[in-house]
Amino acid sequence: MSLQWSLIAGFLYIEIAIVLVLVLPVASPRRWNSLFKSKFLQGLQRQAGVYFLILLAILVLFLLDAIREMRKYSNIDSEEHGHAHLDREMQGSMRLFRAQRNFYISGFSLFLSLVIRRLVILISAQATLQAQSEASMRQAQSATTAAKSLLAQHKGEAEQNESNEAHDKEVNALKTKISELEDELKLEKKDKTAVKSQADNLAREYDRLAEEHSKLQKKVTVGAGDKKDE
Repeated sequence: MSLQWSLIAGFLYIEIAIVLVLVLPVASPRRWNSLFKSKFLQGLQRQAGVYFLILLAILVLFLLDAIREMRKYSNIDSEEHGHAHLDREMQGSMRLFRAQRNFYISGFSLFLSLVIRRLVILISAQATLQAQSEASMRQAQSATTAAKSLLAQHKGEAEQNESNEAHDKEVNALKTKISELEDELKLEKKDKTAVKSQADNLAREYDRLAEEHSKLQKKVTVGAGDKKDE
């Protein structure tokens, strides 16, 4: 195997290892995302698009070269007549095998490059979605706590309003009762005044009657004395 194809084969093995590491549950998406956003990779990411396009172009060139070699050595069998040149036929078959091997190596390298790029994008998106979901959960929990506190506050205010209303009802009832008692007291005072005035009138009438009685007795006594003198 020539040097360039050895390098591509080594790159293919590295890609297979990277895909396995990214696919297997070695680390959480958040850790992978923090690794992708490290200072070193961030520095490379500025020119990563250019490097990736250059890499794809190189792999496409090697893939096209492998396809060209396959087509070239596939036509040798049709050009040969019989088995007169066995040596040449074996060399052609070996070169065809190498061309097919190079085709698979370059093809899989190109395919895994796209797969790795897609995996990195998906892992970063998954980490971002997890962070957003956790932030949304925290926000929802804080909103739920605030809503519960507001409900408790409103409930306390409602209970306080109910107690104030009950207190106002009691105060109003007491005021009504006091006004009724004041009216009854006024009536009792009026009755007492009427009874007192009536008693005074009766006392005056009794004094008058007693005075008249005494006068009548005196008259009776005087009339009896005059009759005795006669």
